[in-house]
Amino acid sequence: MKRDRLDAMAIERDLEALNAASKAPWGLCQGKLNKEFHFKDFVTAFGFMTRVALVAEAMNHHPEWFNVYSTVRVDLATHDAGGITELDFALARRIEAMAG
Repeated sequence: MKRDRLDAMAIERDLEALNAASKAPWGLCQGKLNKEFHFKDFVTAFGFMTRVALVAEAMNHHPEWFNVYSTVRVDLATHDAGGITELDFALARRIEAMAG
């Protein structure tokens, strides 16, 4: 998976493709892919985070995230590339699949 920073046109194209399969859209916030996930309770949200953590570790690509009770906010960017890469979109697709 490439860790080269994507240009704005590639990001918009890939974001459109990602959102075509999403119930709620991913967006861009401060130069990162961003989405909030809502679950029925804390245990379900934490279980989701645990599943994502295992996939992220296997990909060697880790999200920035924030959890309060049943909400998980996820931000994705490739820090060593200075922006969004194909790897961020690959992880976003995996996260989306796990969120169901």
